Amino acid sequence: MTASPLTRADCAALDAADPLAAKRGEFALPEGVIYLDGNSLGALPKRVTARMRAAVEQEWGTGLIRSWNDAGWYPAPQRTGAAIARLIGAKADEVVVCDSTSVNLYKLLRGALHMRAGRGTVVTETGNFPTDGYISQQVADETGARLVAAAPDDIPAAIARAGDDLAVVHLTQVNYRTGALYDMAAITRAAHDAGALVIWDLCHSAGTIPVDLNGCEADFAVGCGYKYLNGGPGAPSFVFVANRHQAGFRQPIAGWHGHAQPFAFGEDYTPAPGIARMLTGTAPQLGLIALEEALHVFDDVDMQALREKGQALGDLFIALVEQECAGHGFGLASPRDAARRGSQVALTHPDGYAIMQALIARGVIGDFRAPDILRFGFAGLYVRFADIRDAVATLREVMDGRLWDRPEYHARKAVT
Repeated sequence: MTASPLTRADCAALDAADPLAAKRGEFALPEGVIYLDGNSLGALPKRVTARMRAAVEQEWGTGLIRSWNDAGWYPAPQRTGAAIARLIGAKADEVVVCDSTSVNLYKLLRGALHMRAGRGTVVTETGNFPTDGYISQQVADETGARLVAAAPDDIPAAIARAGDDLAVVHLTQVNYRTGALYDMAAITRAAHDAGALVIWDLCHSAGTIPVDLNGCEADFAVGCGYKYLNGGPGAPSFVFVANRHQAGFRQPIAGWHGHAQPFAFGEDYTPAPGIARMLTGTAPQLGLIALEEALHVFDDVDMQALREKGQALGDLFIALVEQECAGHGFGLASPRDAARRGSQVALTHPDGYAIMQALIARGVIGDFRAPDILRFGFAGLYVRFADIRDAVATLREVMDGRLWDRPEYHARKAVT
C-alpha cells in the first residue's frame, strides 16, 4: 500500500477494476448494510429464493414422497459434493455432502485411527475451533489415543516428536480466530513422511481460497456449507475421502444411507462402495437443496482471482485501520502477510465486544470471539473495496466518540 492517505475515491477505482465486481449483483444484500461476516454465515444468493420456493411448494407440497425420485432428491448429496469438489481440488467422486462438520470429523478421526492401528498419537493444534477440540478429545477418550495439542508454529516439531507412534494429524487450514493459514502441502508431506494420515478442516477456506487437496495428496477433509459457500444457516457439511482410501475406510456410524443397498432393508450392514459409505441417515433435503443452488454462483469464478481479491481487501482493511484508528488501542491478531492469511482480519481490543455491537448497530456487521477478537470477513464475491473504506470510517466514528461505551452494547447476547 502507498504511504499517502487512502481515500474513498481510491477504493472506488479498485472496485471499477475488479473482475469479480458483477458477482455482487447475484446476492440479496440489505440496503445500508456492510456485511463483513461471510466467514460466519454467507450472504443469500438471490437464486436460492426461487429454488427453495419450488422445493417447498412443488417438490414437497405437490410431489410429496415421489420427489425423492422425480425431483432428484436422492442423489443430491453426491451431486452437491461434486460441485464442491471443484473448489477444493478434489475429484467429483471424492466428496459428499451430509451431516454436520462435527459428525463428519468424528467419522474421519475414528476411521483414520482404525487405518493406523498400532499407532496411538493424534497431533492437533491449540486454539482450534472448539468443536474440533471436543471431537478430538472424545475420540481420544474412546480409543485410548494420545492427543497432542501443539501451538501452530510447533506443529512440525510435534509431528517429529511423535515419531513412529504418530497416527493422525488434524488441523484447520485457516484459524477461525486469527485467520492464520497453514501450509497444507508442507504439513501433509511431513505427516506422510512419518507414516501418518492427515485430516484438514476447510470451514474457513472452502469457497474463498484455492484449495488443492489432491495436489497436496491430502487424505481426508471436512468443511461446512454455510460460510463462504453461502448455503444458509446450518447448511450441511461436506466430507472428502481420497479415492485411494475409500475402499478400506471403516465408517464408524453405520447409517442406512451408507449401506450398499439401503432399500433392500437387510439386517446386516455392508458399506456402500466409494464416497457413499460416508453417508449415515436421510439427508436434510431442504438445506441440501439450498446449498446446491448456492454453489452455482461459483460456476464461472476463477478461484485464484477470488483469492487475490480477498488478500487485497484484507490488506486495505489493515492499512485503513492503521491510518484512521491509530491510538485507539487496536492490535492485529492476523498475519500481516496476506500470503499467510485467509480471507479475514482479526483485530484485538479489550472492549472488542461492545465495539462490535456498536458497529453492528450502525450497519457494519462483523462478529466477536472471546476474549478480545473482532473478526471481519472478506467474501470477495460481494464485498467491495468501498465497503472496506466505509466500514473503517464507521469504526473511527465509534472510537472517536466512544459510542461503544453504552450499556446496551456491553450486554452479552447468546450469539456473539
